[in-house]
Amino acid sequence: MATKWGICSVGRICHDFLVALRSLPSEDHEVVCVASRDLSRAKAFAKRHNIPTAYGSYEELAQDPKPDIIYVGTIHPCHLEVALSMMEAGKNVLCEKPLAMNEGEVQELVRTARQTNMFLMEGLWTRFFPVSNTIRSLLSQNVLGDIKMVIVEQGIYMMDTPRLMQKELGGGVLLDIGCNSIQFVCMVFKGEKPDSIDATGFLTHTGVDESVTIVLKYSGKRMAVVTVTMAVQLTNEATIVGTKGTIKIPDHMWCPTRLVVNREKQEFPLPEPSQPLNFPHSMGLRYEAEEVRQCLQKGLKECPLIPLAESELIASIMDEVRKQIGVIYPQDTVPGPKLCQQQGEPSAAAWKQRTNM
Repeated sequence: MATKWGICSVGRICHDFLVALRSLPSEDHEVVCVASRDLSRAKAFAKRHNIPTAYGSYEELAQDPKPDIIYVGTIHPCHLEVALSMMEAGKNVLCEKPLAMNEGEVQELVRTARQTNMFLMEGLWTRFFPVSNTIRSLLSQNVLGDIKMVIVEQGIYMMDTPRLMQKELGGGVLLDIGCNSIQFVCMVFKGEKPDSIDATGFLTHTGVDESVTIVLKYSGKRMAVVTVTMAVQLTNEATIVGTKGTIKIPDHMWCPTRLVVNREKQEFPLPEPSQPLNFPHSMGLRYEAEEVRQCLQKGLKECPLIPLAESELIASIMDEVRKQIGVIYPQDTVPGPKLCQQQGEPSAAAWKQRTNM
């Protein structure tokens, strides 16, 4: 029986998710409904992707009995509100990264998932690429010996993206792409909490993080160095160095299709998309979608490859980094604003202009 999906939001990442999902067998995955705050946008999205039901509010989506799981593709500040409403309505949730704005919000989502007995997973898609599966296998086989150093750099020029410059919309590079780099370190060190976190960086004139370098120290003289920026293009490499060798992702470390193990190259090509995509290698979203199906088929309430405790760890690291460099969101001091459900929110046209989604 197919896993039935409901899609929450109609932005660019939701489009890419749908294109990737449709590359999987139709007998395994079926999209049954989509919701936007604007019914006309939901209908246009549904028509483009051949989805039978479109809603003009997220509440209607939450009350639809058909979907087995909801993909939440809203902007970061909406994740808590929307994911909570879905789980409280009895829906399993795959929520785009970052899972929420800070560790406190992540913990609230985790508590609710357990109280409602719903499946919850953070959409850290990097975890599910074949490259990541290969890396985990190599590390378990001790191919590199003792891991001593992890180096990650991720840089994409995004200073012209309005949403990323606005604090009230969860702007800044760390939450947007830095979580991918931090999760990579956490994967290599198997969810271990670092002994210390040291961060430095630059902020934009709006007070969000533009460029950040983070040093994570672990027991046994192990270290990770992470650099993320939205001001310039970097090589986007990730390197794992052990006493017996090196593993390198030479580019696109957050959506990898190539791997170099002790100078031996491996390729993991993606299928061709049926429609143009908004983001590089978005066809790789198919891997996290299939992982969700496998978890639901087994009756799991969280994913073993990205357990909820690790989502909490990643959020706690990002909180500490933001504290050190001076980025404070409204959600860090008071409950987040009701951006997604209440009346009085910006019109759909204004919201689209503000968010560039």
